[in-house]
Amino acid sequence: MEERPQETVMAALLAYCRPGFERECAQEVEAVARGAGIVGTVGSATASGFVEFGTNAPEAALRQEFRWRDLVFARQCLVAFAHLPKLARNDRATPILAALRERGEKFHEVWAEAPDSDAGKQLTPLCKSFGNALVGALKKGQLLDANAPRRLHVFFPQGDEAYLCAADPAATAPWPMGIARLKFPRDAPSRSTLKLDEAFLTLLDDDERTRWLKPGMTAVDLGAAPGGWTYQLVQRSIRVTAIDNGPMDRALIESGLVTHRREDGFRYRPPKPVDWLVCDMVEQPRRVADLAAHWLEQGWCRYAIFNLKLPMKKRFDETTRCLAQIRAGARVVRAKQLYHDREEITVFAASAGPRQKP
Repeated sequence: MEERPQETVMAALLAYCRPGFERECAQEVEAVARGAGIVGTVGSATASGFVEFGTNAPEAALRQEFRWRDLVFARQCLVAFAHLPKLARNDRATPILAALRERGEKFHEVWAEAPDSDAGKQLTPLCKSFGNALVGALKKGQLLDANAPRRLHVFFPQGDEAYLCAADPAATAPWPMGIARLKFPRDAPSRSTLKLDEAFLTLLDDDERTRWLKPGMTAVDLGAAPGGWTYQLVQRSIRVTAIDNGPMDRALIESGLVTHRREDGFRYRPPKPVDWLVCDMVEQPRRVADLAAHWLEQGWCRYAIFNLKLPMKKRFDETTRCLAQIRAGARVVRAKQLYHDREEITVFAASAGPRQKP
């Protein structure tokens, strides 16, 4: 069988994102590239679920400047070393294996992925079957080694096209497609609980979760009712003051770890500093950002996680403004549009100063 010609690129950046947020993801990639002096072209299609940044910059430079944890709108950020745009549907493996042999790198595991889009979901069976077959082929070709440092991603934007990416597990999302698949707890009062669960997994590393989410810590949940975010704190044996004029889940109150105060979240002041502030109120993003920034600047909390509901237009600009506002009074700020978010982003921040009595 005659192989069709394939294209191999020096390097390209792939950023997986929520379908419908390709523009914001592309704007962020362009901003990072501009700041690093990297020249390239961003390409994306509406509702495609990913952004491509084509450049002649070396792979090392892209890995250094584009880190998954630092990007807000990218669920996953990968450096592609090969682009195979004309795969024969009856023989995808031959050209992929040829590109891998040419590179000569061994990998410790393989993920075959497609975008989280309507079109991409139709490729799920292909990714599963091809991924299993490719693992066997790599073992046979001695290109799979449990001690190898990198993971191979084979990304299929469509059935006859693939990108090959070498990923450092320490610098990339630890879940296929960058999606943390979480199970909804049956006893949780609302599905919003998955947002905070995912935020802890995504915005904190293992060591930070161990040190900063200890039993006996204290927290305030602004806009808590019915208690989806409070639930995650209670599961970690953290004492919560839940602020909301609406009713709280009875089981949370009966846990003995929750005090419910029927007050306005924007006016409430804690009688003494707490470890955590969490907030998922439906409000203008700048108002929530200002509220969280004030708590952090005053030292009323050590750490905060909160959601910013984005406007329909100029979402990247609004995100940039809000994060700059928060960074003015925090020593650490991380933000991500989580899988369980919708028209919003989730922000983690750590206070820059000592805690003070309100």
